[in-house]
Amino acid sequence: MDVHPTQNRQYCGRIAPTPTGLLHLGHFATFWTAHQRARQAGGRLILRTEDIDPQRCRPEYAEAAIEDLRWAGLDWDEGPDVGGPSAPYEQSQRLDHFRASLDALRHKGLVFACRCSRRDLAGAAVAPHDEADEPLYPGTCRDLDIDPALEPVCWRFRVPEGEEVSFVDGRLGAQTFTAGKEFGDFVVWRRDDAPSYELAVVVDDAGMEITEVVRGEDLLLSTARQLLLYRALRLKAPEFYHCPLVRDEKGRRLAKRTAGLSLRALREQGVEPSALQNLALGRKS
Repeated sequence: MDVHPTQNRQYCGRIAPTPTGLLHLGHFATFWTAHQRARQAGGRLILRTEDIDPQRCRPEYAEAAIEDLRWAGLDWDEGPDVGGPSAPYEQSQRLDHFRASLDALRHKGLVFACRCSRRDLAGAAVAPHDEADEPLYPGTCRDLDIDPALEPVCWRFRVPEGEEVSFVDGRLGAQTFTAGKEFGDFVVWRRDDAPSYELAVVVDDAGMEITEVVRGEDLLLSTARQLLLYRALRLKAPEFYHCPLVRDEKGRRLAKRTAGLSLRALREQGVEPSALQNLALGRKS
């Protein structure tokens, strides 16, 4: 499966914070890159809040993200705090779109009900390829006939075993991942009745006509998964540009628990917005 660059479409990028904590320097570096690429292309930039996790997302973090990004000197053309089309820009307001896509996948037989919990997978023999990624799914429920009305389940996309998923990244060049080897059947709908990240971003990026997705290079494997979803749902895939990660003093990639490098903390320390780029560059991998 080869994916070729999108052509003859007005550039449209997006900034998509998840409101589970304060934004950090790594978020700024990625969002600044998205901002610059949109402005250099003379295109549009959308701010979208990815708040589909009801257990972890908080409205105060969504508000803080907007404030901190404005302070950092970023702006956008569409989003929850500016004028523009009336479509909601919070994923929590778009659940009907995600559910319709799940129904389409179920109708095509491309997903299956899975009763496995995170604990079950953690104890599986196949280890994850990355500490931040889920274990390679061992296929426990792939061929079972599970009734989702009788027990809690998630829904997993049935990956085409052995198929190579290839695309050209705007920064890293040609990329190829093998389904069933580097990633397995992945969750598109969670046990708590919410869409997964993989499904939600595909539906939203296609619906908002995003032509290039700018995000961290830790999501390269997610791109391979998502390209399978674009094809399955007959949606036009965007181009991709994966940024280098920003790391802490010990070389670990930043997380929202890295409070000292949050944009809010840097602001309170007296750091000027003009210094953020150099700070981020000095910590990139």
